[in-house]
Amino acid sequence: MHQSRNTQSRNVRGEAAEVASRRSPVKHCNNKEEYEYRNPVNNQPSHLANFTKGLPHDLKTGLLLNPVDYKLFVVGIQSGDPADFMKTPLGPAGPKGVAARIPGNPTIEAITAERLGRSACWQSHLAQNYPTAENLGPGESGARVRAWESAGAGSVLDLQGPDAQAVTMPPAPRLDSDELEAEVAEVYAMALLRDVPFANFPLCSGMAATPAEFENAFDMLSGMRWFDEDRSPDNDTPEQRGRRRQLNSSDQTFRGTTPGERVGPYLSQFLLLGDNAIGTPNDPEKRIPEDRTAGDGFITYGAIGIQQKVRVAECGKDYMTNWNQFVDVQNGADLRGAETYEPASKFDQGHRFIATPRDLATYVHHDALYEAYLNACLSLIASGAPFDRGIPFLESDTFDKQQGFAHFGGPHILTLVCEVATRALKAVRYQKFNVHRRLRPEAVGGLVDRWMMGDETLKKGVLSPVRRLVEGDGSKDSGLANLKLGRSTALEQVRTFNRDNNNAHFKTDGSAKADSYLLPMAFPEGSPMHPTYGAGHGTVAGACVTILKAYFDHGWTVPAWMNGNQPVAYVPEEDGSRLNAVNLPAPLTVEGELNKLAANIAIGRNWAGVHYYSDYIESLRLGEEIAIGMLEEQKLTYPENFTMTVPLFDGGAVQI
Repeated sequence: MHQSRNTQSRNVRGEAAEVASRRSPVKHCNNKEEYEYRNPVNNQPSHLANFTKGLPHDLKTGLLLNPVDYKLFVVGIQSGDPADFMKTPLGPAGPKGVAARIPGNPTIEAITAERLGRSACWQSHLAQNYPTAENLGPGESGARVRAWESAGAGSVLDLQGPDAQAVTMPPAPRLDSDELEAEVAEVYAMALLRDVPFANFPLCSGMAATPAEFENAFDMLSGMRWFDEDRSPDNDTPEQRGRRRQLNSSDQTFRGTTPGERVGPYLSQFLLLGDNAIGTPNDPEKRIPEDRTAGDGFITYGAIGIQQKVRVAECGKDYMTNWNQFVDVQNGADLRGAETYEPASKFDQGHRFIATPRDLATYVHHDALYEAYLNACLSLIASGAPFDRGIPFLESDTFDKQQGFAHFGGPHILTLVCEVATRALKAVRYQKFNVHRRLRPEAVGGLVDRWMMGDETLKKGVLSPVRRLVEGDGSKDSGLANLKLGRSTALEQVRTFNRDNNNAHFKTDGSAKADSYLLPMAFPEGSPMHPTYGAGHGTVAGACVTILKAYFDHGWTVPAWMNGNQPVAYVPEEDGSRLNAVNLPAPLTVEGELNKLAANIAIGRNWAGVHYYSDYIESLRLGEEIAIGMLEEQKLTYPENFTMTVPLFDGGAVQI
């Protein structure tokens, strides 16, 4: 019996809903720390290991001022009712110890203090004098308060792909674990290496000399228990075993572990190379100087081209290296846009190819979340990359009699690689706000600083859980304060770095002359206003790259990555002015460079100081699961019989 089009459409939608509903239910588990660490004076939760940014903090300790504020924060998140969330105190405490009323950001009447000028609420010169064209009254100046970002997104229902609450992440590393200690040591080391050119990073094992500061970081990290698989305890969970990295050589430092990430240069070719512009002859002998080729770094957007150069942030300038800036940011000071950039005359209109980790941090500071993957997709299409062999319409036109376009063609894949990003963001927001509420690395830096600078009463009391992280468990390779980085300890180098940074850039801050062990941040506002686990950039990276690996032949090598029979890759000049080709022992593949692209974007946030390694790897896996679920449901809507083979981040593949 012939079915009407309406009936067919309804049946397919129903079948897709069945596919979604048959997915195994998941349990969302956190690491139990939320109410575990208590203030011994009043036995109230201290929430040391949780995200409290934006709530009122104590100006001397940097700790949460009132656990009731955190309770209100959680109530608003879990109910999903905006009215509940609006009851949460936001911003610094006023003179009476309650949330201050900030012009333009009034708290609700029940918890407001007297009206204060914005400058009266902040401690740092940077926040007090933040430039704004929106001052609300005579004499008012300074930074506004930032609101939390999409705290309710995990409650949003969707019509396609896995529900935001149908996927999950394992518990985050605990504050007292070897893993967290290694992650914090890593982000400290990355902060100190933010201006080392990628041109000086190890290319492949044994292929390039490595600067001393890079080797020192490798020596420090590789000696830690977490990075030595042979010393892993028997009680490791499967998730912990899946996150362990063994550092056997310096070229593996600060890289991920998915297939292809440790092959070739640190940066993915998709972040550097472009494609041949319209009208550029394939024959090099027929080209003129004005013709643009892949090595010029222009990505073709229709008839226009966009060059893969970034604005150059001021070299050597970091933020939140003194206490006043740190505590303002924890109290929600909105310092976005306060960063400074190199003059346009110093570079090509102030832009260059990504040349340093600071440049990569700038890229992930301002990118549209799917930007890098849309660019990669455009480059693959322009390069003639073949689709997965299971996709229809790959034979000659005379055989297939049709070409892919609206489906199984350019517009299809270009739309899908962006579309999956919104699903990824909703799912990771649920993990961030509703499940884990993990503190950001900058907040761990605050705990380390208070331990190193604090009085004994504080250290024996509220901060006592930090002892294991800083002082270790008694073994020589345990504790941040005991880690050797070159000729001194890592924390001694951080103290020197912060002192020099404050002297150079923030002399007017009242706390600039004091020692600090805070984590130097690439962004003046520090992290975004949401918890760290998982990572939005990482989850979107996992989802978008999985879509690309599903549609394209992942074992193919782009022609620009070959010079005749010689595999090559492009690396930026030290000053980022151009790209240089280097020979490789084996060709790069689409899968490897897409995995590396996902890692560069996700770990680029670690270079900025806003994420940890576990955020990156677990978020990639979360995004991968979302993309696969979305593809499974979409497959039901096509009349063609086809398959897609999707290589996974953990190795192996699934077929859709």
